[in-house]
Amino acid sequence: MMIAMPEALEILALACTGLYAGYMAAFMSGVMPALKEVDDASFTQVMRAVNRKVPGPLFLLLFLGSLAFPAASFFVEPDGRGGGDTTLVGVAAVCALVGHLITSGGNVPLNNALEASKGRGGDRDARTAFEGRWTALHALRTLFATAAFVLVAVAVTG
Repeated sequence: MMIAMPEALEILALACTGLYAGYMAAFMSGVMPALKEVDDASFTQVMRAVNRKVPGPLFLLLFLGSLAFPAASFFVEPDGRGGGDTTLVGVAAVCALVGHLITSGGNVPLNNALEASKGRGGDRDARTAFEGRWTALHALRTLFATAAFVLVAVAVTG
């Protein structure tokens, strides 16, 4: 059985947005609360290691796919019909884009600043400059990632 391009893109959009939203939610609900309980040196050491390891192939596939597949699905509508389902997928792509802008404009610069602070002062100062802002931005991008997933899910199943 062959799957047509629009359906394949919807499946990929659903998978990538769902897995990416789950990844973000797990980090927000598990990793960051656990790190609240450790000392400053452990916090900065772990976050630096995480920031170096996370941008691997699987994460990049989910990160990029959570935007690219909904956007492609929006533009590759069968027969050019458009309609409610297409609109939902388009809004999902916008949500993913907003989340990506938060990541690139907020979280990544904070990650870079944390890495650059290594060996230049205390872990307490580095953590204070990083943790609150990063966590707030992460919660916001998690919200947008979850919204993108829900919108794609409703479009695909509706």
